[in-house]
Amino acid sequence: MATTTYLSNPGVKIGSVDLSDQCTAATLTVGFDELETTAFGDTGHKFTKGLQTVEVTLTLFLSYDTSEVEATLYDVLGDGNTTVVIAPGSTTVPSASNPIWTISNAMLSSFTPISATVGELSQVEVTMTGGTWDRDITP
Repeated sequence: MATTTYLSNPGVKIGSVDLSDQCTAATLTVGFDELETTAFGDTGHKFTKGLQTVEVTLTLFLSYDTSEVEATLYDVLGDGNTTVVIAPGSTTVPSASNPIWTISNAMLSSFTPISATVGELSQVEVTMTGGTWDRDITP
């Protein structure tokens, strides 16, 4: 049974730009490649962990000013050397209840810089993959 209630309000930074106020959804998936270690005599498959895997998906309002969403995404497009920081709350104060995840060398291979519909706020969904991840809970 859950002992705390959590209302989503994550902190999101791409590079040094805080885009938390433009972000409406954030998903971080981390893990490891599976490397098979099954050998003769084993009665089932065995695995060990390999390289880290990471995927960050963000839904952002499109804004077109310096240090805003479109300019930030354009600057990291195809770079493969992007740092993304994401946390359930603030991206500045780590704790056991606010782990700060840092993804280094993430790749944004494409994004949609213009996505417009009459009468709606423009949004873009971006997915960054690759790189390495680290989780910090040290205050």
